[in-house]
Amino acid sequence: MKVYRLLLGLLTVWRMTHLLQAEDGPGDIVVHLRRSAGDGFWGRLLDCFYCLSLWVAAPLAFLLGESWWERALLWPSLSAGASLLEQATNPALRTPAAPFTEDPAVENNQPDHETRQ
Repeated sequence: MKVYRLLLGLLTVWRMTHLLQAEDGPGDIVVHLRRSAGDGFWGRLLDCFYCLSLWVAAPLAFLLGESWWERALLWPSLSAGASLLEQATNPALRTPAAPFTEDPAVENNQPDHETRQ
């Protein structure tokens, strides 16, 4: 498989999954699709980027792969690549750094009264 086909497949999976899961679409058509899906299986699927990316990746893996073995490996790979791209481009998914503060006595080079000398 050529690298450019893999990259095109990965970008296609990410774009289609992002469109279906997070965007309104032209003329709000995707919003209406998500609302009509309701709270059942399809509604929950459209709410989860990671779940939906597996479903979007399946037909693309079938089209891009040249053998059954390659298709089987492409399916989760395309989904994983789309998931990584989603995490890299969505600031809401980034985990903030843990707050860290030093003990003021240590910062000022003052001896700690509880420490034995």
